[in-house]
Amino acid sequence: MRHPIRTLAPIAATLAAGLLLAGCGDEKPVPEVTQGARPAAAPTTASPTAGAGDADAAPIKAGASVGGPGTPCALPVSFGTAEKWTPKAIENPDDPEFAVLTRQGPATVRCEVDAKPAGHVGYLRVWTAAKGPARAALEGFVKAEENTSEVTYKESGSGAGPVTEVTYTVYNKVMEESKEERAFAVATPKGTVIVHLGGLDTAEHRAMLPAYELAKSTLKAL
Repeated sequence: MRHPIRTLAPIAATLAAGLLLAGCGDEKPVPEVTQGARPAAAPTTASPTAGAGDADAAPIKAGASVGGPGTPCALPVSFGTAEKWTPKAIENPDDPEFAVLTRQGPATVRCEVDAKPAGHVGYLRVWTAAKGPARAALEGFVKAEENTSEVTYKESGSGAGPVTEVTYTVYNKVMEESKEERAFAVATPKGTVIVHLGGLDTAEHRAMLPAYELAKSTLKAL
């Protein structure tokens, strides 16, 4: 039986099993990952083309959109993904048997965009929650995660309406270190959507920020 992996579970388990994906067959070996760029310092902001403060960052190339008709994931929003990042829908996310793995606070995971084909170890994962303020859903999402600290919220705008964003750190007991994570949330008539970026560690997380910013800057309500 296939099993999903929680967003912030130990990375070794994440890479070995993955989440339940629509249309996936028997388990396959994890493909070899050619490591992407790993900046040593955090950019103060990021853009769809490069991490701000990182003059040597290569411009990000856009790939396919996700969320709209004909895309792998049916979502209340659509957004652009980075080149080679691969979106797949989560299989049976509402199955009570897997609730402990597919739910975090008020949110249920619906889609993951895998960065491994682009040379990074991490995912953009899309979660949905019931109708309500984006801030409340995002706060519940973060509070449901253990060992968080340095939690900071900010408000901005997008093509889908007002956005609430959070940055925070999570202490990983397996790796015995803290790592950065972030997410943004937007309220839509079909419910609140949360887009989360994790990563193997802080360096990997920072290397994937342009893809996260691309998703946020191209966000549209459907």
